[in-house]
Amino acid sequence: MSGGRGHDGRPIDPAGTGPSASALAGARCLVLGGAGFLGLNLCNRLAQAGAEVTCFSRSHAQAEVLDRRVARVTGHFSDRLAIANAVERQDVVFHLIAGSIPESSNRDPSAELAAAPIATLHLLEICRSARIRKVVFASSGGAIYGIPRATPIPEQAPTDPISAYGISKLMIEKSLHLYRHLHGIDYQILRVANPYGRFQLGNRHQGLIGSYIQRVLADLPLEVWGTGEVVRDFLHIDDVSDAFLAAVGYDGPHKVLNVGSGTGLSVNQIIAELERAFGRERLPCLYKPSRAADVPANVLDTTLIRSELGWQPRVALRDGLVSTIDWMRAHLAEARGDGVPPNPVR
Repeated sequence: MSGGRGHDGRPIDPAGTGPSASALAGARCLVLGGAGFLGLNLCNRLAQAGAEVTCFSRSHAQAEVLDRRVARVTGHFSDRLAIANAVERQDVVFHLIAGSIPESSNRDPSAELAAAPIATLHLLEICRSARIRKVVFASSGGAIYGIPRATPIPEQAPTDPISAYGISKLMIEKSLHLYRHLHGIDYQILRVANPYGRFQLGNRHQGLIGSYIQRVLADLPLEVWGTGEVVRDFLHIDDVSDAFLAAVGYDGPHKVLNVGSGTGLSVNQIIAELERAFGRERLPCLYKPSRAADVPANVLDTTLIRSELGWQPRVALRDGLVSTIDWMRAHLAEARGDGVPPNPVR
């Protein structure tokens, strides 16, 4: 399988380079949660755009795919001294740290709400003292809105999360607004849909497409919660990274922007697309009861980000699935010791 091409005809770059962002050249950028799926891709893109990047995370899982120009710092988000040392002398802070996932967050809401939101308040106080230029926060385009009254969902829609995870994200959004009001800290919130792509490990119960691809390659049935008619908005990680880079230079009035494809697909439709991408007539499925944290449909209205940032998705779903399958195959082969590292860093 080949890497494929995006909507604009450009090849999907398996190393995650994408379009350049000269405005970021020399900018000192801290990526909190940099060893996660989004963080790894963003760190690499920032480094390739000429930024001086520091990756902050609890561990350095998949460190072999991180650009060698990226500095690595380990620590816990709750460790104020570690965060203060990481923030010092930075220009832009990307906050990608999440507490858990929607379903598990409802098992212990108090723990969820006592973690990331409180640590974020400490972070913002540190950013205020360090005179950080901008904070860019990865919020949730799915969990924030709860059960929508209509789709696609605009940024002005009611925010009624049905998971503690969504409430946690909303608390952080409001904290950013507070610190701008009180102290003038600039920020940008990106409410991201359901990203997929390279570096998304399917064994972490987060990311439907990544999980399904890994299960197919492991000859396991696909787990379907409910009937499979739940609708979601899926977006390739290159498009998400494009939005984060564009957000750094944005100084317009809209502090909250949706980042999605604008197109809804049911779980059953995703399974059909994967069958085509794998060249399989039928993928076995294991149906389970629906979950309380799953909203029936979530599709984001991306009119605002398209007009404000000039951003739009460029990776077609079929090409994105093919490139993700290629990456996952290489990753699993490397884990077994019978392949070369996927996308070796430069």
